[in-house]
Amino acid sequence: MLAWKRSRKILLCVTGGIAAYKIPDLVSRLKKLDCEIEAVMTRAAETLVSPLAISTLSGRRVWLEDDFLSASRGFEIPHISLADWADVVVVAPCTANTAFGAAHGRAASIVEAALLAARAPVLLFPAMNAHMFDNPATRRNLSILAERGVRVVDPEFGVLACGYEGKGRLPETGVILEEIFRALSPRRDMTGKRVLVTAGPTREYIDPVRFISNPSSGKMGLAMARTAWYRGADARVVLGPVPSAPENFYHGLEIRNVVSAIEMRDAVMENLEWADCVIKAAAVGDYRAPSVTGHKIKKEHGENLSLTLEQTPDIAAEAGAAKRPGQFLIGFAAETGDLVKNARAKMERKGLDLVLANDVSDVSGGFGSDFNTVRMMPRAGGETTISGAKEEVADAVWEKIISDGLF
Repeated sequence: MLAWKRSRKILLCVTGGIAAYKIPDLVSRLKKLDCEIEAVMTRAAETLVSPLAISTLSGRRVWLEDDFLSASRGFEIPHISLADWADVVVVAPCTANTAFGAAHGRAASIVEAALLAARAPVLLFPAMNAHMFDNPATRRNLSILAERGVRVVDPEFGVLACGYEGKGRLPETGVILEEIFRALSPRRDMTGKRVLVTAGPTREYIDPVRFISNPSSGKMGLAMARTAWYRGADARVVLGPVPSAPENFYHGLEIRNVVSAIEMRDAVMENLEWADCVIKAAAVGDYRAPSVTGHKIKKEHGENLSLTLEQTPDIAAEAGAAKRPGQFLIGFAAETGDLVKNARAKMERKGLDLVLANDVSDVSGGFGSDFNTVRMMPRAGGETTISGAKEEVADAVWEKIISDGLF
């Protein structure tokens, strides 16, 4: 978890959709991530989820409709003080009625008034009947909000409480958390940038059941993509076969799954013109069988098996040769010796602008680990060593690249 995700101030606005029953889980998970949560609820929301439950989980009182301009609590002007306090304002679920009020500057409830006063980033998670969501009036109201800079996260497709099946479900908690983390990012310095990342291993099959591969988990490449997305970039990932990820792990990233080096090469070249920055973090197999047998190779007693292998395409070199002006190419060098010498030779040979070298013989930061140490070496010279959790390393790499004006 990145340092800037800790101890952040979240104003959570709960409105009267049936999906409000999911909000206690969101509050619980935010609290476990050391976030401070203030919650406000519309009167309709109070009928669907217990304010006491949210208050118990957040460790703070919940602000209710009766507190808005009331004789007993109105002097605290909660819609102003809470809006001023928040680092991010989250409306989940957001009903069609609340979307209308927010779009038209209505301040008839504590939630609407807080939204009108908010200066922090605002995230809206619409959740409603599919027909209500598709209604031109609702779509227009959400478009108005998006045009004003509000982040409107589309609902998911599925079975709805009303019995319909369609687009209207509140996203899973993991998706909401990722959107909050992105909104809390202190840097939006990659907005408008397009980043293409390769991650994970490749598999080069010998027969239908056997292949040559490596233990790459794809974690470092995915961390580079995710932290770029946090900073505002559009991120595409060409991903080799990695272990199953937790639900919603890839939210915000456009994933292209591949298996072999040839498939990865084709995907990279198809997206090369799109990308402003290409990051070659995948552990691509260097060799493959010239052909794959159509049947399983049987083990013969007492006999050894000899394989003739040929080199796979050098994807980084091809990308370097085809690089257009202004495009930035980053490569990873996974080495077991002569780290700096081998990494700089790779940078020159493949036309890289920057290389990130790591010693994969170090079990604390090698394949599959959640931690890493990289030696950052730009073409212009100089070196920086960065250590930590892979997501922290990735964010520090972007920080150094951008602050030094490399990209």
